[in-house]
Amino acid sequence: MTTSQGPTEPQPPVSAAVRLAGVEKSFPVRDGTTTVALSGIDLDVAPREFVSLIGPSGCGKSTLLRIVGDLIQPSGGTVQVNGKPAHQARLDRDYGMVFQAPVLFDWRTVEANVRLPLEVMRFSRAERDRRVREMLDLVELGGFLSHYPHQLSGGMQQRVAIARALAFQPALLLMDEPFGALDEMTRERLNAEVLRIWAQTRTTVIFVTHSIPEAVFLSTRVVVMSARPGRITNVVDIDLPQPRTEQTRETERYFELVTEVRESLRGRITSSAARARAEGAIG
Repeated sequence: MTTSQGPTEPQPPVSAAVRLAGVEKSFPVRDGTTTVALSGIDLDVAPREFVSLIGPSGCGKSTLLRIVGDLIQPSGGTVQVNGKPAHQARLDRDYGMVFQAPVLFDWRTVEANVRLPLEVMRFSRAERDRRVREMLDLVELGGFLSHYPHQLSGGMQQRVAIARALAFQPALLLMDEPFGALDEMTRERLNAEVLRIWAQTRTTVIFVTHSIPEAVFLSTRVVVMSARPGRITNVVDIDLPQPRTEQTRETERYFELVTEVRESLRGRITSSAARARAEGAIG
């Protein structure tokens, strides 16, 4: 026998899509010591933001992304995604992930690769068909449904991976250097496509990159991290207007922001507020 439920209380809006408080991560070493990868990470990412993580190699950017995605556990601190623990958010399928390698199944067509998470989540056939076509049209691969991964360029394979990650409409997209292995021209073109997709889906994005120009072009904020143990040393607000185009890369403000991120990485700027105070004193 079923019982009727009374009306549920309205839920307050989630103030942060991702909230990290005091996050630490250490790894054991064979000699019995530990390596501290991350220390004292505090960060809020608002819904529909595009936040890039940048820092020296080995600073823990990818580790931090995997902690948000509940692929590894923090040694300390708390992680919330959409107002719930990261583990629950993963169980609820609140996010998709895109890695540097597309991780496509060679024996499945483009359509079948994108369809896979929808099959696992037991969407109806009609809904699977609709979403697969919608996502492949979104990444401009609607004419490649029957192709296999080996028949596509590296950039096209990454677009398939993005379509697959977005197929079940996650609230959060985690991207770990997805364009790091591509040539510069392809990378810039895919940067523009990612911004177009982000504008249409309004999915919150956390993006790991080693490229300062890429971080500035894509982001609403760039989070600068120190060498290991990784700490957040600066958060640079990117006030470039949307939509961003190739002309954006030629503007004076773009070059100013690239310089600010670069100087932050060199340890010459520790925060935007400190920079503003210093400029005010000079002025």
